[in-house]
Amino acid sequence: MARILVADDDLDQVTLRKSMLEAGGHQVDIALCAESTVLQIALGGTDVVIMDLRFPESLDGLALIRRIRAMGCNKPVIVLSGWPEDLYDQPEESMVSRVMVKPVPMLELLDAVASIVG
Repeated sequence: MARILVADDDLDQVTLRKSMLEAGGHQVDIALCAESTVLQIALGGTDVVIMDLRFPESLDGLALIRRIRAMGCNKPVIVLSGWPEDLYDQPEESMVSRVMVKPVPMLELLDAVASIVG
């Protein structure tokens, strides 16, 4: 079991992922904006971050990835995005464990988490 932080501005998607990950035996925290994601990570205890790449605010996904790493968080980050090309060939691409294209089937997401946390 892992403690997973799901970060996305889409409440429906966060709710769906939370219920499916919990059904898979994981503890799930949620963040609906980039700043909340930073706060949750600062509180500690997160094993894996699953995040969207686009947030409708000043701190976009690329900046959020840089900020997470600058905080000293070396936990695995799985990026879920409908626009994964925004990450390709960017320095932040090397800072994430996996990039998955939305919509992501829940079994694939559970498999990705299992492969990362064992």
